[in-house]
Amino acid sequence: MSVAPMSVAPMNAGPAIVVEGLVKRFGDVVAVAGVDFTVPTGTVLGLLGPNGAGKTTIVRMLTTILRPDEGRASVLGLDVVRRPHAVRSVIGLAGQYAAVDEALTGRENLRMIGHLTHQPGPTIHQRADELLERFGLSAAADRPVRTYSGGMRRRLDLSAALVHRPRVLFLDEPTTGLDPPGRSDLWALIGELVADGTTLLLTTQYLEEADRLSDNIIVIDGGRIVASGSASQLKSRLGTTVVEVRFPDAAAAQTASTQLAPIGAVEVLDDRRTISVTVADAGPAVLEVVRQLDSTGLFPESIIVREPTLDDVFLQLTGHKAETGEPVPPPGAKAASGKRSARRERGAA
Repeated sequence: MSVAPMSVAPMNAGPAIVVEGLVKRFGDVVAVAGVDFTVPTGTVLGLLGPNGAGKTTIVRMLTTILRPDEGRASVLGLDVVRRPHAVRSVIGLAGQYAAVDEALTGRENLRMIGHLTHQPGPTIHQRADELLERFGLSAAADRPVRTYSGGMRRRLDLSAALVHRPRVLFLDEPTTGLDPPGRSDLWALIGELVADGTTLLLTTQYLEEADRLSDNIIVIDGGRIVASGSASQLKSRLGTTVVEVRFPDAAAAQTASTQLAPIGAVEVLDDRRTISVTVADAGPAVLEVVRQLDSTGLFPESIIVREPTLDDVFLQLTGHKAETGEPVPPPGAKAASGKRSARRERGAA
């Protein structure tokens, strides 16, 4: 069966999403503290941040689930507060957890969504079959969803978001809970949607995901935008090369971090035995790292030279990792107790 392409927006279309001064509070907690951004039509914007950063709250406001306290936002020129019903007719949303009915089959779920979104009756069955085929679910189409794996449920949830052929798609941490193969499969499917012309806003705490899928990235922390740009632009903030040096013990790593500070930005990694040094180039600066270690009698177990990643960028910008939102303790400090930061929005990630 041939699969009908997604609707493609005109090349000269204006921005798909415009956000100006958006604010959302939950009691005394400011979940979103005045964000501004624009998403050009036919592109992918990645909202990158840890749990509690405000990503999901932004998505809920843009999809009319929550009402902003301040600011304004529009999707395809439709104000999300003044014209919520019109906004819902042109968007699709796949949240953090698959919103499918486990008692129904995959096919029945998609047909139900077709009726709920007021699709023409004669086309609902055809559309359901197209999406089941596209997302590799045809063989399981008539099985109850409770028998599906986590990856299958995520694919069915994404299929449901596409039943009415939305021009703008919101994916809120779509690969959370998936194993690496399932994540790769879903990335490939998302790539197909983008190639078909869909505008996509993606929230994620996986830096690799943002790097692979997004045309532009906004880094969110504490409800505020702390950086924005393409992945390459964000990485360029750190310099061109990262040198990771591993030592036999934490004391040697701490001594080396002090010794190498004049050369570049130094970070002690989680194991307390490895430090990363960001330098301006892969030539003289790397040799200077080796010279400095030799001059102080420090003998590393290994030295790795690599390009910067978004992990490096996020850690430098926020002081903590994207996956946890917990600050990185200074060298010698006890490990964090595992409690999440109290700065998070209620009921959102």
